[in-house]
Amino acid sequence: MGNCLNGCCERPKSTNIRLSFPIVCFVWQVAMIVLFGVFIRYNQDADTHWAEFRAANNISSNVENDFYYRYPSFQDVHVMIFVGFGFLMTFLKRYSFGAVGFNFLIAAFGIQWALLMQGWFHSLDYTDGKIKIGVENLINADFCVAGCLIAYGAVLGKVSPVQLLVMTLFGVTLFAVEEFIIITVLHVRDAGGSMVIHVFGGYYGLAISWVLYRPNLDQSKRLQGSVYHSDVFAMIGTLFLWMFWPSFNSAISYHGDGQHRAAINTYLSLAASVLTTMAISSFCQKKGKLDMVHIQNSTLAGGVAVGTAAEFMLMPYGSLIVGFCCGIISTFGYIYATPLLEKYLKIQDTCGIHNLHAVPGVIGGVVGAITAAAATPAVYGEEGLIHVFEFTGTFQNRTPSIQGGYQAAGLCVALIFGIGGGILVGLILRLPIWRDPADDACFNDEVYWELPEDEESIPPILEYNNHMTHKQQEVSESNFSVEQI
Repeated sequence: MGNCLNGCCERPKSTNIRLSFPIVCFVWQVAMIVLFGVFIRYNQDADTHWAEFRAANNISSNVENDFYYRYPSFQDVHVMIFVGFGFLMTFLKRYSFGAVGFNFLIAAFGIQWALLMQGWFHSLDYTDGKIKIGVENLINADFCVAGCLIAYGAVLGKVSPVQLLVMTLFGVTLFAVEEFIIITVLHVRDAGGSMVIHVFGGYYGLAISWVLYRPNLDQSKRLQGSVYHSDVFAMIGTLFLWMFWPSFNSAISYHGDGQHRAAINTYLSLAASVLTTMAISSFCQKKGKLDMVHIQNSTLAGGVAVGTAAEFMLMPYGSLIVGFCCGIISTFGYIYATPLLEKYLKIQDTCGIHNLHAVPGVIGGVVGAITAAAATPAVYGEEGLIHVFEFTGTFQNRTPSIQGGYQAAGLCVALIFGIGGGILVGLILRLPIWRDPADDACFNDEVYWELPEDEESIPPILEYNNHMTHKQQEVSESNFSVEQI
């Protein structure tokens, strides 16, 4: 489809966003203010009527307020969204401003729209028609934004900031709908979002990249690689994500054993994925050298894949197995799958989200379905089984085997929304109005950012060091004179 659409949208490229970008930002922010004024209110834990609520429900201490349970996890997830994802994408040699800055833009707009969209589905108080939000809503909004940031990785450096805002607007909307269907209608358990976040975000981004395929992108090939310092900055993002991923997968789990178990399972799976990633990366190079691309990305695959089953009795060795397998699969994906996707399917995946999010997310969904179907009262206990899978109310007659089937159905829903929604949004983004960069100007901050003068263009300053010998000083002076000439 990307090839078919190329001819109809060929045009001289103009990247001047002086009017379109400010207008979109101002109009949409004013719209957020109006919608928040009409719909958004504090929930019982954040409202000044908390004291009355405590008295009416025999709550003895302010420590019982949900803030004190959820805020540490919220902060960890928040750091992942703004620092982890942002710096992970700074590996391109000339696109660091765009990676961090546009990540900031997407997240800041997305969390506002997500609070509204998710609120209408999950937090609407039908007695007064208002959305009641607290700290858990902030976490869920960050989760929603994570799906959009994953999709951004596939088109990194190839789209304009206006296109990114449109991607986010539709991405958040699609996310809220698929999340409602998977979590509420199908009653699927997906604590860490392997399906809801990673499968959706991964295939949403890949489908958009497919529709926006650029056959002449090799004109920007000189800028598609990394340099030493850009890879170091990207590794900062990796380490933030790696350290805080246990919080991400356990943030909205039930207080107590569920949250505790989710953190342990994620911690172990991540650790296992590091060793196998390093092993495969070394094995596949002629001289056994490690590839920083693999270390930056595939070491995180275990956290993605364990997300759905994070709360389940996966057992510590099971978590290690998941991380072990995903480190291998993800690394091989970067080595073999990414080039094949571009060559045969015309998918130009800048950050390799197929290998870090899409495929590990699918694996996570499958692991979750199998683990749920295999659950027994002997392992979980009667009360534990009801508690973990919420077999109450309408779902009190559901059995683990049936739950496993619904878990698999949830994976299918995530795939449908990701691929179908991505194709639809990709078609919208192909319209000749978005001021996206030309093929030879992709992956370059200069298109949309004011850049400082490069250090290389500043004449070197002759400095003396008291540790230098007289001969070394003469050589330094000689080099300085040559550079001036």
